[in-house]
Amino acid sequence: MRAVIAGPDEDGFGTALESQGVETTDVEGIASRPAMEDAGIHDADLFVLTDVGQATAIAVAKDVNPKIRVVVYDENSIPEFARSQADLIIDPNLLTPDAVAEELTA
Repeated sequence: MRAVIAGPDEDGFGTALESQGVETTDVEGIASRPAMEDAGIHDADLFVLTDVGQATAIAVAKDVNPKIRVVVYDENSIPEFARSQADLIIDPNLLTPDAVAEELTA
């Protein structure tokens, strides 16, 4: 399984995924289409967004890779336009990265 992570990873979501055997790549800077393509969004299984301020990246991820699962892991509310495109929206105050990573890879 491969995952692309966009946004800051202060909670260690990437590390939690890696501990479950997931290969992770971080998007450098803003999650623009070129940055996401450089991170390998084309053949990733999972897109993790940790900054809802970059919610437009969800539409880009789905456009480039329609089969990708999108997880939003941020305590802030996701904008309505992106809510329906996300497969899973999680508040870090409710579930730890380890718990989420375990469920995603089960």
